[in-house]
Amino acid sequence: MKVKVINTSNHDLPHYETEASAGMDLRAQLEAPVTLTPLERAIIPTGLFIELPVGVEAQVRPRSGLAAKKGITVLNAPGTIDADYRGEIGVILVNLSDTAFTVENGERIAQLVIAKHERAQWDAVDSLTTTVRGKGGFGSTGVK
Repeated sequence: MKVKVINTSNHDLPHYETEASAGMDLRAQLEAPVTLTPLERAIIPTGLFIELPVGVEAQVRPRSGLAAKKGITVLNAPGTIDADYRGEIGVILVNLSDTAFTVENGERIAQLVIAKHERAQWDAVDSLTTTVRGKGGFGSTGVK
């Protein structure tokens, strides 16, 4: 699938690191470093603008290494970029660690996954089919 992109950053376009990668790394486009204190959040610009086909979304997700090693994650994960959005891709980063973290220009801060989606049409009914699980949720299927 071809996706139109404008790159106003001073970094290469995001790309897949391996043949089987689902996501592409997004890089911070900053004039000056941004320091996030513990529990602080900020929208980090990327300098990227995209035009997706209808029926496709871009999902902004955390980078596992940044989350595991530094406690930095994407606050609204996954963040959705709709096909009709034309603004700059921004990443809402949050520092869940107990130490300050500085985001540098060019740092890989998130992943971008392109995914097709369906549009639902509601069918209002009076009852739903019965299942074994029923109304059980939030841990109702067991611990293991």
